[in-house]
Amino acid sequence: METGAKLSDEDYNFISRLVYEKSRIHLGKDKKVLVASRLAKRLRQLQLPDYRTYCHLLRSPAGDEEMRYLIDRISTNHTHFLREIKHFDFLRDHVLPQWAAKLGRGEPFRLWSAASSSGEEAYSIAMYLAEYLTAKHGVDWRIEGTDISTRVLEIARAGVYADDRLAAVSTDWKRRFFQKGVGNWEGHLRVREELRQRVNFHHLNLLEDAYPFPPFQVIFCRNVMIYFDRPTQETLVARLAEKLIPGGHLMVGHSESLNGIRHTLKLVQPAIYVKPA
Repeated sequence: METGAKLSDEDYNFISRLVYEKSRIHLGKDKKVLVASRLAKRLRQLQLPDYRTYCHLLRSPAGDEEMRYLIDRISTNHTHFLREIKHFDFLRDHVLPQWAAKLGRGEPFRLWSAASSSGEEAYSIAMYLAEYLTAKHGVDWRIEGTDISTRVLEIARAGVYADDRLAAVSTDWKRRFFQKGVGNWEGHLRVREELRQRVNFHHLNLLEDAYPFPPFQVIFCRNVMIYFDRPTQETLVARLAEKLIPGGHLMVGHSESLNGIRHTLKLVQPAIYVKPA
């Protein structure tokens, strides 16, 4: 790739339209620099001279395969354990006691991490469920984690993270729920098998694919709607609400809101909604 290659407005508009068509992610004009920076390494890998040539690749018979990579790069966000801690506090203090009292020992508590990325959110939740459902109440539980990016799902399934990604996790929980890496893996931690076997990760497009799950008590779908336009947000919330059992909760990102979106859920507190019983 030649030095100083620029992403033209024409090529950016083409990429934006294609990303929207395939994923419903809405890239506004303010995302041009972000897209260019995330694709620059890809152009070097493919030894392409400029973004125009990359657009030709997307139009070619090999475009479908490259489109998967493009969506991976556009949709991936940096995350860490216990991000937006207020959701986990609400889960511990309100949601888990409610369902622990309702569920019998044969009926599992089911939670969906709908945009699980590289797994930090799902495993953060798993530690809470292990602590407050398994240990204290003997209630079984399962977590489904989904994402549109196949690349980050591979990381999630492996469950191995650099120690700095767990800065918010207590020393006690690190000891109980993780294995410390040695040798080449020094400075890394791996989620213990007893947690990993309760968390299933799947590739899923939230707007296009069917949701192959029974209803959930809780759905986390955080920092996803910020990528979508209003009609797409409304479609997504309606689909998620269908997968909540009555009395179940939907958690969205703290920078997100359902204001102005038609929906059937009731606001509990900022970024937390419940499906009326």
